Amino acid sequence: MSQRNIKVIEKQFCNSVIIPEVIKIINEGHTVTLPLKGYSMRPFLEDGRDKVLLTIPENLKVGDPVLAEIEPQHYVLHRIIDINGNDIVLRGDGNLSNEYCKKSDIRCAVIGFYRKGRTTLDRIDGKKWRFYSFLWMRLSPIRKYLLAFHRRIWLRIFPVKAKNKNM
Repeated sequence: MSQRNIKVIEKQFCNSVIIPEVIKIINEGHTVTLPLKGYSMRPFLEDGRDKVLLTIPENLKVGDPVLAEIEPQHYVLHRIIDINGNDIVLRGDGNLSNEYCKKSDIRCAVIGFYRKGRTTLDRIDGKKWRFYSFLWMRLSPIRKYLLAFHRRIWLRIFPVKAKNKNM
């Protein structure tokens, strides 16, 4: 079959359906790339536009983004903001409130992100991500104003160009 006749079909599944399968694949020692769904990691990661590369969680540190199951079948991709023994405090970059889980609820760690349609991975251990994380975590007291500006002004001037949202 020639390449011109290949039809690509993309489908979306609920996180409660797809994430357990992703976790199985990761626990077998593979990595998985997933498109992002949701707005909790705004302003730098966008729904339908960006992708995340996931792996087995090891050596978790404050500042690391992780995929966690905060309630049965309710998964979030958030940043760790505090570790106290087995207790983990999470917050999405675009959220103002915290969410809580145990270390055992961390299902996947993030290696990096494919942002804005790029094919180059922005690794979380790279200078760019570490600088962004350092800055954003310290802006917590004024985060609500920055996020409001992003939603009400920035996105109207520079709308996000997401991949086909009608899959």
